[in-house]
Amino acid sequence: MSKFTKILSSAALAITTATSAFAADNITISTWLPPTHPVNTGMFAQLSEMMAEASGGKITTELKSGLASPPAQMDLVLDGAADIAILFHGYTPGRFVGTKLVEIPGYTGNAEAASVAHWRVHDAMLKDLNEHRGVKVIALTTHGPGQIHSNKAVATLADLNGLKTRLGGGVSADVGAELGLVGIQVPAPKVYETLDSGAADAVAMNLGERIGFRLNEVAKNVYEMPGGLYRGSFSVIMSQEKFDSLPADVQAALDESVFGEAASRMMGAVWDDSDDAARKLTMETADNTIVEASAEDQAAFAAIADKVRAKIIAEITEAGVDGQAAYEMMVKEMAAASM
Repeated sequence: MSKFTKILSSAALAITTATSAFAADNITISTWLPPTHPVNTGMFAQLSEMMAEASGGKITTELKSGLASPPAQMDLVLDGAADIAILFHGYTPGRFVGTKLVEIPGYTGNAEAASVAHWRVHDAMLKDLNEHRGVKVIALTTHGPGQIHSNKAVATLADLNGLKTRLGGGVSADVGAELGLVGIQVPAPKVYETLDSGAADAVAMNLGERIGFRLNEVAKNVYEMPGGLYRGSFSVIMSQEKFDSLPADVQAALDESVFGEAASRMMGAVWDDSDDAARKLTMETADNTIVEASAEDQAAFAAIADKVRAKIIAEITEAGVDGQAAYEMMVKEMAAASM
C-alpha cells in the first residue's frame, strides 16, 4: 500500500469513526391513541424532547400508530417491532396486580402527584413482582380521577345501577361491580362508536377524555365523584435489547435524567392539563352538564371504596408484597409529591 493510499485509508477510517460516534439512534414509539390525544401531543412529544436533550442529540424518535391493538403493545416491544410503547394495565387482566394499587379510589392528589407516587412505590416495593418481565419500564403514570360520562342523565349513585358502561378493566371493573354497572369492555379507541351506536349508555374515564375521545358529542352528562371513582394505571415500556444497544453514556444519561420519576411526573402533569381543558370545554358547551355527587352519595361511595381497597390490598399481599405497607407508602408519597 502506497503512503498516499495509507493516508486516504486513515482519513476514511477517521471520518467513519466520527460519523458513528455522532450517529443518531432512531427509536420507534408505538401509539394506539388518536393523533391529537395528549399521550401523543404531550407525553410522547415531551419524552422525545427529553431523550434528545439528555443524549446530546444522539436519540431521535418516530411515532407510529396502528402497529398493534392496545392489549398487544407489550408483545410488540418484546418482538422488536417497536422500541417504546404505552400500556394500559387494565387491558390484560390477571397479569398486572401491583399496578392496581394506584387505581384505588379515595386518594388525595392530582395525576402528577399520583404518577410520582406510582413510580416511587413501584421502585421501592412493587418491581420485584416482575410484572413487566422482558422489557424496561421507563415511566409509570395514572390519569386523573375517573368519572361516569353518560348519554342519559345521571343524578345519583342509584342511577348507575344497571347502566351499560364501558369499563377499561383493573379497579374500574371492581368499582363498577359494586355500583351495579353492566360492564362492557372495548378498547378506548372504540368508545365513541360504542356510545354513538347505543351499545353502551356510559363510559368510565377521566375528564380529559371528553376531548381525547370526543365524549362531549356522545356522552353529554358527567356524574362526578370528588376524588374520582377510580384511576387508571399506565406504564411506558422500552425494549431492553434496544436500550442495551445504546452507547453507555446515553444509557446513563437517560436513566439519570429522563426515565423513572422525571418522565412519570411529566406524564401526570399532561393528564392534569387535559382534565382542566376538558372541564372548561364541558362547562362552556351548552348541552353538556356536570353533576357532582351529593354528600349522601359521597358517604355511600366511601364505604364502597373501603371495600375495594381491602380487596386490592389482599390481592397484592397474595402476590408476594405487603399490600398494606405499599398502600400506606402510596398515600405518603402522593401527599409528599403534592407539596
